Amino acid sequence: MKSLPWILAAVGLGVAAYVVMNTPGPEYATGNDSIEDAARRTAAWGSKNRITGTGTNLGGKLKEGIGNLTGNPDLADEGVVDQVAGSFAQAAGQTLHEFNR
Repeated sequence: MKSLPWILAAVGLGVAAYVVMNTPGPEYATGNDSIEDAARRTAAWGSKNRITGTGTNLGGKLKEGIGNLTGNPDLADEGVVDQVAGSFAQAAGQTLHEFNR
């Protein structure tokens, strides 16, 4: 019976070591090593979104125009949806751009 406290202490120490060793380290959402690097990449992503949004918006206007000229309401509606998606992407990119100034 004299060895029971030592066994319990060893089990407790083992559990404590297990908990400490398996605690996850910090995970950075950006995957970048520094804040400056993350800001540069985010700014670039925002610029890319603005350009992509502008292209999608212009393509949507073109689709809508062609759909109206040919009398194809489905193509015209698809163009309006593209314009909305492009405007949303532009707004998101502009927000990121302003945020990183």
